[in-house]
Amino acid sequence: MSVNISKVEVFTFENQKITLDHFKGKVLLIVNVASKCGFTKQYKALQNLQDTYESQGFRVLGFPCNDFGNQEPGELEEIKEFCSVSFGASFQLFQKIHAKGNTTEPFSTLNKVSPAGDVEWNFEKFLIDRKGDAVARFKSSIEPESIEIKQEIERLLN
Repeated sequence: MSVNISKVEVFTFENQKITLDHFKGKVLLIVNVASKCGFTKQYKALQNLQDTYESQGFRVLGFPCNDFGNQEPGELEEIKEFCSVSFGASFQLFQKIHAKGNTTEPFSTLNKVSPAGDVEWNFEKFLIDRKGDAVARFKSSIEPESIEIKQEIERLLN
């Protein structure tokens, strides 16, 4: 099921409320991130994706989440510094969210994307087209720079 996220409200790192139509015209990869997870090394690959495709209109949006094994206990400034120092990650981070159970946006909307259901772990990825439609969902174990994800990004950028 395709879900449009354009009208979804989220809070930026600076705690400003915006709707995701702020990114309309861009291809997005929305990810729930955590600093103390086995998948944390994906920060580097997520930044590599943004560096590779940013000039074509691609952005990675990271939403810190502490729902899974308390693997994101830090405050936002700590998280941002950790990402930058440890992985060179500078893609946009937002306020901490809940991705399972009583979820917060954008995941209460994204959890309707096929296969529908709560995010199962940190670093689940949702690919959003230029119109704001969530068109693909990738489990945590699928590496950001996998052929599967890169082909979808390139298809949406063309």
